[in-house]
Amino acid sequence: MTNYYVYYRVDPARLEYFRSEVEIVFKTIESKTGVHGRWMRRRDDPSTYMEVYEGVQDEPAFEALLAGASAALGLERRTERFVCA
Repeated sequence: MTNYYVYYRVDPARLEYFRSEVEIVFKTIESKTGVHGRWMRRRDDPSTYMEVYEGVQDEPAFEALLAGASAALGLERRTERFVCA
């Protein structure tokens, strides 16, 4: 299984907008894959956020869904993938 970490910067003035949009992304992904997302903020930088998705089994389907669901956010996003060693 693969864990996904998607991070990006959010303009603090638009935080509430992005919070609600990320919740929509989480609901969409969870309803179609069963994978629950978490939203985190970097402790020392209030503009850097990360979405965490753990235990992804069908990587191609998940990645397609993630790309589609998050495209409307309009943020430059970086995705990292990790597996248990």
